[in-house]
Amino acid sequence: MPAAPARTLYLVAYDIADHKRLAQVHKYLTGWKVAGQKSFFECWMTPAEREQVLRELAGLIDPVEDRIHAFQLDPRMEPLCYGIATHFQDECFAIL
Repeated sequence: MPAAPARTLYLVAYDIADHKRLAQVHKYLTGWKVAGQKSFFECWMTPAEREQVLRELAGLIDPVEDRIHAFQLDPRMEPLCYGIATHFQDECFAIL
């Protein structure tokens, strides 16, 4: 059995102008996020999953009014959390 593709941590940020589209994007990304707040979610994805997510999100937004960005985070960097924020800690997880 071939090894599964490695997942990389991405920061997915969005700015959606319409409340209905905002709710759809938020609901969709909630299924992928491991951490985050408001319109910034941390998501573990393979390159193929990232492309799938961005393709599906493109169908939920208005490209003239809305913006979605997925930034690959450097795994060597230690997260900095302020206030009551915490960082995702689990080593193993499953996306069902």
